Amino acid sequence: MADRVTVIGWDGSPPADAARAALGAATLVAGAAHHLALPEVPAGAERIRLGSVALAARRIAAHRGTAVVLADGDPGFFGVVRTLRAPEFGLEVEVVPGVSSVASAFARAGMPWDDAQVVVAHPRTLRRAVNVCRAHTKVAVLTSPGAGPAELGLLMDGVHRTFVICEELGTTRERVTVVTSDKAADHTWRDPNIVIVVGGRAGAADSGGWLAGRDPSTGPRGWSLPAEEYGGDLGEGEREPLRVSQLARLGPRVGDLVWDIGCGSGAFATEAARAGAAVIAVDRDPGACARTDATARRYGIQLQTVHGTAPHILENLPEPDVVRVGGGGAAVVSAVADRRPQRIVTHAATRDGAELIGRNLAEHGYQVECALLQSVELDTRAWTEKERSVAFLLSGVLPARGN
Repeated sequence: MADRVTVIGWDGSPPADAARAALGAATLVAGAAHHLALPEVPAGAERIRLGSVALAARRIAAHRGTAVVLADGDPGFFGVVRTLRAPEFGLEVEVVPGVSSVASAFARAGMPWDDAQVVVAHPRTLRRAVNVCRAHTKVAVLTSPGAGPAELGLLMDGVHRTFVICEELGTTRERVTVVTSDKAADHTWRDPNIVIVVGGRAGAADSGGWLAGRDPSTGPRGWSLPAEEYGGDLGEGEREPLRVSQLARLGPRVGDLVWDIGCGSGAFATEAARAGAAVIAVDRDPGACARTDATARRYGIQLQTVHGTAPHILENLPEPDVVRVGGGGAAVVSAVADRRPQRIVTHAATRDGAELIGRNLAEHGYQVECALLQSVELDTRAWTEKERSVAFLLSGVLPARGN
């Protein structure tokens, strides 16, 4: 095992005294090509070009001597420290941090970033990173080859945002460019880069934050809101007991894309977005789309409305994680199941309708649950019945994809 392992964050500025001392004593240095070219790297030290951090960690663990790992920015923030400290390598490391590249990017943009979401985009996580950009007004995206500004812009289709693209921060080739999201694919961008994604509806003004990122305590308390918040008289499929049960079964969360088909007043779409998920609300009634937009503006949340009739309008929508089918029956449920979301919820007014939808979901490979929900609202002044609702709640889960 290496006698000593020091991880140095480099932000483009000359190395500090502690970093210089560690480099001067190093018998092995690992880093990217631009790190290994630094004049402070000893000529006689073994050099490892960082590709796979895990592979480098194995070589460092087997090295007898003093090792240094160079990384951009703060290596403890979505960086190499996590891998190097993994139990299978047995490495204890000392860290000399640099200024985080995220902090540098926001500094170049002249913006605060305590209220920003920070995500990492690799080809395998790009879609989830885009969903966060859809759902939030300020996001920093740590990009990678194949998951850069152009790919982000292409997948943001239908959602307008501003991109602040910071290339090669801290070097002589540093460049900061501001473009709209629809223009990002028109350019070739240099790696490494960070994209600050801003725009959308502003939430309630706050004189000062207490929690980094999105504050979940803003807005009304409660997972679901009473009908009065959505204009009063809601349809059978939007009543609060059914809505709460559907939300519980779908479990929308940050990084998800939710389809709400037959959005009506926007009650379900709004509450899924309040959970941090990206939401596309679909309805054939332009009035329903307008009401949903108005509700989203009132609560300062981000969602996209699409006017059209399902199932045809669904063909060009991005892939969903979870879907609520509020209208359209078995034909729409079948079209949704063809897209293979992890979870689907819907409801039926009759047992025959529930059986038809349940068989349909089962034929598509979903595990199906059905419950008969009955709720009775009481007038607490006289303790008499005000309203009664009954519905069959159906949910389908793809076993292979788990939760």
